[in-house]
Amino acid sequence: MKGVNIFLADGFEDVEALATNDVLRRGGVDVNLISIYDETAVESSHGVTVQAAYTLDEADLVSLPSGPEDFMIFPGGMPGTRNLAACEPLMEAMKQHYASGGSVAAICAAPGLVISQLDDLSGKEFTCFEGFQDALTAKGAVFTPMPAVRSGRIITGRSAGHAVSFGLEILKVLHPERVEEVRKAMYLWTV
Repeated sequence: MKGVNIFLADGFEDVEALATNDVLRRGGVDVNLISIYDETAVESSHGVTVQAAYTLDEADLVSLPSGPEDFMIFPGGMPGTRNLAACEPLMEAMKQHYASGGSVAAICAAPGLVISQLDDLSGKEFTCFEGFQDALTAKGAVFTPMPAVRSGRIITGRSAGHAVSFGLEILKVLHPERVEEVRKAMYLWTV
């Protein structure tokens, strides 16, 4: 399934998944929430159950080539990020997706645990929650402590407090003409 997909594992960070989803939908993006399990119900790190639209098996992530407008998005949160990173079919799909030209986005702990599984990260700029940068810097990526960072087809976000900035950075790729409209609708101003 190509398009824009946010992957949910038990223990995901509520704000990072749902604020990103909200920003993208406000910008006119068709977003799919995908459970990595055989069931669509996924429980957040704060005990909120979210009903995903698809399971990982239903998503069929590798049947078509990917383009830069096709995003695999990974929220942080614990143990959600570890659960995403340990899901071998998902990690293999991400590697194939990126290798065939698709984009990836991750926030908080997910850049360090998920994005770090990609090859050829040398020179890529990224941000993440403090303490999760080592696996990426070991591969030659450059830690940049900003709210959201885009480096080629990789977008990373710092933390739950920057989830809206992260969503807007993804929206800049998909519908740049809608970014200011969404910012104004959410009462976000540039300082």
